[in-house]
Amino acid sequence: MSSAPKAARRLFIAGTDTEIGKTHVACALLRAARQRGQRVAAIKPIAAGAEPTPDGLRNEDALALLAAARGLPAGTAFAAEDYAEVNPYCFAAPVSPHIAAAEAGVEVNLNLIRALADRAAAKNDWLVVEGAGGWRAPLSDTASMADLATTLSDPVLLVVGVRLGCLNHAVLTAEAIRRSGLPLVGWVANHIDPQMPRVAENLAMLERLLGSAPLGVFPHDRSGEGTSQAALTAFDRLTVVIEQVANLR
Repeated sequence: MSSAPKAARRLFIAGTDTEIGKTHVACALLRAARQRGQRVAAIKPIAAGAEPTPDGLRNEDALALLAAARGLPAGTAFAAEDYAEVNPYCFAAPVSPHIAAAEAGVEVNLNLIRALADRAAAKNDWLVVEGAGGWRAPLSDTASMADLATTLSDPVLLVVGVRLGCLNHAVLTAEAIRRSGLPLVGWVANHIDPQMPRVAENLAMLERLLGSAPLGVFPHDRSGEGTSQAALTAFDRLTVVIEQVANLR
């Protein structure tokens, strides 16, 4: 008698702020998952800041996630139907999502995003969903990125952009995630300021304040072997933690 297929492992990637490397970390994790023989999918539900193409608006981060999930090089062109499965809400203006959506006359439907995520998860071993901006980034007058994460009900990975101010941002974001009732499965450090002093001391304080060691530490040099090794380390650790979370839920 054959056993039921194993449910996909799902992950929501949140960040301490905008421009702190969520997409970089997400793409690296997708590549690591593929390297471990996993079938992966990615979703960037909402993206503000896109270029017009013959097939419609295209967001750079969403394209990067789609390429990484399929094991293709950055810059690969995709059919409109493939892109829509990754980025259902794409806006031209590089502004806060609630402003971009209002200017476009669009209301973001969280349940539509949930249905899209469920379909992607059903066909893969892993689903990675990347948020936009910080945890409380507004999507409308009444909804925020936190509401999207709660609707999806997925475990959360926090990307901490290592720069001055990251201690406060990381602690406040982690507290908000935990108050939402979602499992915070860990955090990764992403070096975004090569001139930042006292990096080791800041990482040690982050570990103390967040209550756990980072699942991975991503270097500022994205082209080196350090990024892929950090991603493999983080992915292997995530696999264990998410399995434990799934057994408790």
